[in-house]
Amino acid sequence: MLIFISLNLFNTRHKALKTFQSTLYNLKHTKPMSQSTSIPKKQLRVRDHGFDNYMEIEKKMRKVLKFQSLILFQYNQTLPISRLDNLAGRLGFKQFEAGAFILKFPHVFEVYEHPVQRVLYCRLTRKAINQIMQEKEALLAQIPDAVTRLRKLIMMSNEGRLRLEHVRIARYEFGLPDDFEYSVVLKYPQFFRLVDAIETRNKYIEVVDRDRKLTVCAIEKVREREYREKGMDAEDVRFKFLVNFPPGFKIGKYYRIAVWKWQRVPYWSPYEDISGYDLRSIEAQKRMEKRAVASIHELLSLTVEKKMTMERIAHFRMAMNLPNKLKGFLLQHQGIFYVSTRGNHGKLHTVFLREAYWRGELVEPNGLYLARRKLCELVLLSSRKANVDRGLVRYRRDIEEDEMEHFRRDCAEDGFEGGKEGKEGEREDDLSCDACSDFTDDDDDVDDIEKAEKAQLNG
Repeated sequence: MLIFISLNLFNTRHKALKTFQSTLYNLKHTKPMSQSTSIPKKQLRVRDHGFDNYMEIEKKMRKVLKFQSLILFQYNQTLPISRLDNLAGRLGFKQFEAGAFILKFPHVFEVYEHPVQRVLYCRLTRKAINQIMQEKEALLAQIPDAVTRLRKLIMMSNEGRLRLEHVRIARYEFGLPDDFEYSVVLKYPQFFRLVDAIETRNKYIEVVDRDRKLTVCAIEKVREREYREKGMDAEDVRFKFLVNFPPGFKIGKYYRIAVWKWQRVPYWSPYEDISGYDLRSIEAQKRMEKRAVASIHELLSLTVEKKMTMERIAHFRMAMNLPNKLKGFLLQHQGIFYVSTRGNHGKLHTVFLREAYWRGELVEPNGLYLARRKLCELVLLSSRKANVDRGLVRYRRDIEEDEMEHFRRDCAEDGFEGGKEGKEGEREDDLSCDACSDFTDDDDDVDDIEKAEKAQLNG
């Protein structure tokens, strides 16, 4: 009996010990539910179909622009269809794919038959040529604004200079002409200086003078407008960014608290020199992280369309102290930026400034942006409307030709009858006078009016 009781006590103690050990193991190896008030480093990307649809149209426009440049570089701005496949292969098109692509956009490209050679040619339509001319005029008109944007861009760098090649790669986004090295940099020596680096053999653009008036960021103007219109607390608006999460983005309680705390974290301006600060502390790292957000925000604000590919932003990483893992950093702040992978089979990542867009359009459009969007309108126009326009043009031409034919017949008949009634020597004169142009009839009417006015004056 004693042996049985001792065995039961041993089993009970053994089970309690096992339960205690398993509890310790679970507490040690089980990850507790996160209640942290810091923004998570890894975030799943939530798609915004408005920006993705914008990039689908942008994909077509990029191919159209490549074809436009290909045609404009040809002699007489025309391209024979027989050479189309060979030349389009350089643009990444397969065989017989270029011809089908051109036929999809009849408002941009026109296929016609040469009247003498009887060979099919391709050229730009009148609408496309007008759009190119309007874009060139808008580009030249905003050169002073482009100079200001370039000055602000260089002032954001650590050393006050940027590589010429990096700016040349992103010249389309910043509204700079192709020859900006001569038409902007060398034309304004009071603002820029072009230097050659001896150690790297690269050209750099330096800013001559740092103007304090240009050190005001775009987000500071937005904060001032928010403070004046909504009357928010100055402490809440002082370091705040406009946050607008995409549809379907799940915002939990602790994530909302983390965003609220992050909005109140102070940071150094992208135009401020931080070379003399100690950046080893945790507080300094938080400030540098928010400063990187402000730098990318200001970089996108300086562009014409408030968007830029992530690969081109990476060119300014070293000059502006941007993080190495740029994509993860941007996904961490999806309420400020949107990263779209549409447009080039996922190879390019386009970064949008969310607050600058509303329903697929810029909130504050500029002249160059509007001129570029006209090409988008031509791309989106259907081929059916193009056929209707061509039919109307042909119908008008047929009507004009019929009217001219009836007019010639009437003139010939009137001249023939007048020749019968008159003398034989006057037949040729009557035919020649009746068959003459409308200008002669107008001149006769003017002579009659002048004679009548003279008669009234004499009377």
